[in-house]
Amino acid sequence: MYAILDIETTGGKYNEEGITEIAIYKFDGHEVVDQFISLVNPEIPIQPFVVGLTGINNEMLRNAPKFFEVAKRIVEITSDCTLVAHNAKFDYRILRLEFRRLGYEFQRKSLCTVELSKKLIPNMPSYSLGKLVKNLGIPITDRHRASGDAIATVKLFKLLLQKDSSKEIIKHSISSNPKLQMESKLIHIIDELPAIVGVYYMYNQAGNIIYIGKSKNIKKRVNQHFTNSSHKSKKIQQEVSVVTFESTGNELLALLKENEEIKKNKPKYNRALIKDIFSHALYTDKDKNNYVQFKIGKADPEKENITTFTNLNQAKSILEKIVEEFKLCQKHTGLHKTSGSCFNYSIKECYGACVTEESAEDYNKRAQQVINKYSYENKNMLVIDRGREVDEKSVILIEDGKFKGIGYYNLNFQVNHIETVKNIITPMQNNRDSQHIIQSYLRRKKPLKIVEF
Repeated sequence: MYAILDIETTGGKYNEEGITEIAIYKFDGHEVVDQFISLVNPEIPIQPFVVGLTGINNEMLRNAPKFFEVAKRIVEITSDCTLVAHNAKFDYRILRLEFRRLGYEFQRKSLCTVELSKKLIPNMPSYSLGKLVKNLGIPITDRHRASGDAIATVKLFKLLLQKDSSKEIIKHSISSNPKLQMESKLIHIIDELPAIVGVYYMYNQAGNIIYIGKSKNIKKRVNQHFTNSSHKSKKIQQEVSVVTFESTGNELLALLKENEEIKKNKPKYNRALIKDIFSHALYTDKDKNNYVQFKIGKADPEKENITTFTNLNQAKSILEKIVEEFKLCQKHTGLHKTSGSCFNYSIKECYGACVTEESAEDYNKRAQQVINKYSYENKNMLVIDRGREVDEKSVILIEDGKFKGIGYYNLNFQVNHIETVKNIITPMQNNRDSQHIIQSYLRRKKPLKIVEF
């Protein structure tokens, strides 16, 4: 649990400042579950330049509560939380300073979104909150007011959690969790999980990831793990301490995220999934008469392919659908081995490429349509689909035919500049598995939109 906060102060000499406004949003990693926002009477004058910056003046604070009147609420809402702030050293110092004046030693773990941003989103032109969120397409209102800056920090932190594929932020907080008895522990874990599409992560008491999975219904899938009597499931039940999750909004991003993070984190109970997930591929060349030939073969990392398949039966089934949709020749796709005409020619479903009645030029135009549909080689495009929330969309970036990563953007933000899209993207490996996942998914389902650029 995180307490994401922003504090406005009077300004002045170091360790003589007072708080004029505070906003705290209690964030569970997915949504805000509690909040506290209040002006505070610092009992000392505000520096003129601060009045100009924040708009908060001495008159506004005359009837505001003094710090001792809000101190209990601050302790309560931050209890068992890690404090998160943009330039956390400043906010944490000011908060501790005010509590010391009351004779209370306030201590919490803290995280700084400036430091996290520099690590997870390198090479940004500026890491000031206003400029950073603007470059990331994160809306911000009431700049230099506690509530506006704090809610922008919530959105920034949510993006940083998404980009933290090694899960260092979450691992940091898990080892201090109290250990429960096995039965109550499993029940408690399931109760805390949602029935949404996404990726889930199982950690042991030391904070190490032991299993990663994806599901259209996370709650149901984890419950299956905890009620299964297989040897692997029993081992997981004994070792698991915490299960976290990430909503992805749609199945495609869940598949890609699961594939990426299993390979990166190598959980010990995911060993079977660390290997390649496809076995066959669709290849193409031309015969002596210049007709495009399609051929199914075993997947070879050294050879360029049109698309990949999980097994041979799937490959044949999809190729048969391609032949039917694009009126291709069974002979030139390897589905009917013959020296003469193919079977479809006899029932007038083939235009005669098998006996050279149809010209190679005409036939190859339809063959190229297949290649364009099932391969994104050399393409620059965005695959846009449902996001995690109603006012959000997900985006997959393909650049020069290579998968670059995934991200999310607010509907109020127009995806017009590719550089801005790159800022919100969580980079991912462009490997055969990720290509297979994208191609296979796009064969089965249509995303909301594909934008080529």
